[in-house]
Amino acid sequence: MKRSNFFCSALLIVQFIARPALAQNIGIASDQDGNSYKTVRIGTQTWMTENLRATKLTDGTPIPIVSDKSAWIILTTPACCMYNNDTTFKREYGMLYNGYAVNTNKLCPAGWHISTDTEWKTLTESLGGDKVAGGKLKESGTSHWYGPNKLATNESGFTALPGGTRYTNGLFFTIKGIGYWWTYSGSDILNGWYRSMSSADGAISRNYIDSTNGFSVRCIMN
Repeated sequence: MKRSNFFCSALLIVQFIARPALAQNIGIASDQDGNSYKTVRIGTQTWMTENLRATKLTDGTPIPIVSDKSAWIILTTPACCMYNNDTTFKREYGMLYNGYAVNTNKLCPAGWHISTDTEWKTLTESLGGDKVAGGKLKESGTSHWYGPNKLATNESGFTALPGGTRYTNGLFFTIKGIGYWWTYSGSDILNGWYRSMSSADGAISRNYIDSTNGFSVRCIMN
């Protein structure tokens, strides 16, 4: 082998070995209900790789599980529910929380907190931006997503699952098709920022909405 070719090959090998893995699974976290969650290191952040399932605040206060549609519509206090009020969705897709529950800032276990708008921005930018980050965050395949689940690779290890939503009118929509995740704002209890991902593309969207809506929650390490 020529010296120049050998040098180039050696350099490529060193570069390949030195490149850090995007997803680094680091352990298990437990919430106040005793539920366990896998976790992953993505860049400078450590996230739970599952949607939150807690039905109590960190101080032990139960979060009301509101199944009645009419009651959900008029809520101005913390509440949660299972998609379509069906317990079979809870284990895989987690609970849906209204914005009032999110803004208690007492949903995630000790050492963790509800991901903020800024932290989602950091995550998205580390994965290439809004147009492609969703694909790197979504679980691949169609076990939990409707097809085609475009561009889903889950190379981040985040394993985003589409828990759907409970709209402000109390109706449930988009399970397996679109996932929605609240962010913690710390101020506005009437509205909040959220992120969403769809089976139809590899993007991630950022929008602002009324706190009566029920979305999923992901926790991030302090």
